[in-house]
Amino acid sequence: MTAMRAHEPARLAELTAAQLRERLDEALRIYVTAMRYPPGTAAHRSPMWLEHMLRAGWLCIAALEGESLIGIGYGYRGAPGQWWHDEVHRGLRMIDPAAAQRELADYFELTELHVHPDAQGRGIGAALLTELLSKVDAPRVLLSTPEGPTRAWRLYRRFGFTDLLRNYHFTGDSRDFAVLGRTLPL
Repeated sequence: MTAMRAHEPARLAELTAAQLRERLDEALRIYVTAMRYPPGTAAHRSPMWLEHMLRAGWLCIAALEGESLIGIGYGYRGAPGQWWHDEVHRGLRMIDPAAAQRELADYFELTELHVHPDAQGRGIGAALLTELLSKVDAPRVLLSTPEGPTRAWRLYRRFGFTDLLRNYHFTGDSRDFAVLGRTLPL
């Protein structure tokens, strides 16, 4: 990846599932790098991302510098039977069963939003978030993000996301996560 020139802003483009499949390795490299996961993580996540592309309401926005992918954001309509939905439902139900029903009744799951570290701090994450959520036809958006003072946290707070769950452990992951949500439109 080359350093982004200040005079060349990122170009946003909506990607179809076929277009993301063509660039899946590139998108997963951004994901692994941004999340600081071990390199082998991409091979495990690839089938999951391919399955997500088949879900109702799936939308994807890419940030490009020239023809190079520097950021990616996607999501879909959440529903019972999906792993993330069921994990969040389990966590919310333990705290407030009514909230579990209310928050998960009709929402868009912001599944992935990542900007390559070399391109962070230039407003690309905000542009991806704004563009993606402007196309969503749902009353709420929900997401999970690792706990901690990160650029992602600042971005989500700036856009009015509030806490649904804090210090939550998803099955199979020892890290603390927060589940955040907000009403739409932005």
